[in-house]
Amino acid sequence: MKFDIDTPSKLAEWLATPRPAVFQGQDLRTVSAAMAGMPLHGCVFLGCRMENVLAEAAADSQCLLLPAIDGLPFDPFTPGLYSPAELFDRFDPARPAASYHECRDYLIYESYLDPATHHARPVDADVMLLRRLHDASISGALENLLDHAARLRAVAIMGGHDRLRTDEVYASIAQLGLALARRGHLVMTGGGPGLMEAANLGAYCAGFGSEAEAVLARALAAMSAAPGYKDDGWMAEAWQAWKAMGNPPEPERAVSVGIPTWFYGHEPPNLFATHIAKYFENSVREEGLLAAALAGVIFAPGNGGTVQEIFQDACQNYYRTYARVKSPMVLLGTEYWNPAVVDYTPGVAVRHKPAYPLLRKLAAEKSFEDYLLLTDDAEAIPAFLEAHPPAG
Repeated sequence: MKFDIDTPSKLAEWLATPRPAVFQGQDLRTVSAAMAGMPLHGCVFLGCRMENVLAEAAADSQCLLLPAIDGLPFDPFTPGLYSPAELFDRFDPARPAASYHECRDYLIYESYLDPATHHARPVDADVMLLRRLHDASISGALENLLDHAARLRAVAIMGGHDRLRTDEVYASIAQLGLALARRGHLVMTGGGPGLMEAANLGAYCAGFGSEAEAVLARALAAMSAAPGYKDDGWMAEAWQAWKAMGNPPEPERAVSVGIPTWFYGHEPPNLFATHIAKYFENSVREEGLLAAALAGVIFAPGNGGTVQEIFQDACQNYYRTYARVKSPMVLLGTEYWNPAVVDYTPGVAVRHKPAYPLLRKLAAEKSFEDYLLLTDDAEAIPAFLEAHPPAG
């Protein structure tokens, strides 16, 4: 494979030993003259700044060259994984709505979809290509974080974006995220509000050691003032709780991953995932999230998106798509996922989703029924996952 050059130190290494490489987002202006005289055949230049002498030499060597593009709200070439501070770079809890609209996260969303209609904005082909490059760069950065060892301990927690911070299940999922992180699992979510936020919050609190339970309790109490993500102050309450925590004394234990998408940009990402892999394309995001969590996926009560994720994960188990293994699947909420009676009456606010019978049938056909758990006991989940490691 070609040498990836995305840091000045890697560039220095290449200058000492030129070879086919992919240069991403590097400022090559001070070394353009020297590089022009080096062998460039097979090299790729993505989003690099260079003098004409190097650009001409690259063209003569038939290199692929995509120049840096100014005026975009996103970096197509080397975004890496985002942090909450990067996405909410101009957020001010004193004026939450107005300041969020000035943040990088919102500006990228607004360039992609019309916030009023959620319809895609028409763009030229070059911008469409640059969005694909951005998502490919995000996937590359995620792969760098999630090596095989990390994937073997990664657990995804899926659930409804619209669950309130005051709901009993929200606190339960936060406690579950904390318990999993304490046991050495890497918690992953869809990165959004609701139960996704709860899981990332719990995992983040694991970095506070013996104070974790108290830190989590204070955050839950503070954030309950704005329960839903559409409420005024939803982001401000989380921001203030996040800042009040301070830096985790054990930051390596606070790590969790959120994988949201600007396709659902009207749902802001939560602040508690330390690493955020945000995509334009929702399909790429969904596949990557489920594929990475080899230690298991937990499905808390959710809506259409969570149901889709159940059967997408089931398909991966059915065909042993990733690493040729089956991974545990947990459905939290017996009456929600396997109700005794299904009410189809229009307008009735019964939100159960009878997904479990079909899932069990698929599992029985392809020998992963022993890796299914339907339960109401969140505290039993970590032990089940550890008793059912990824298996061929």
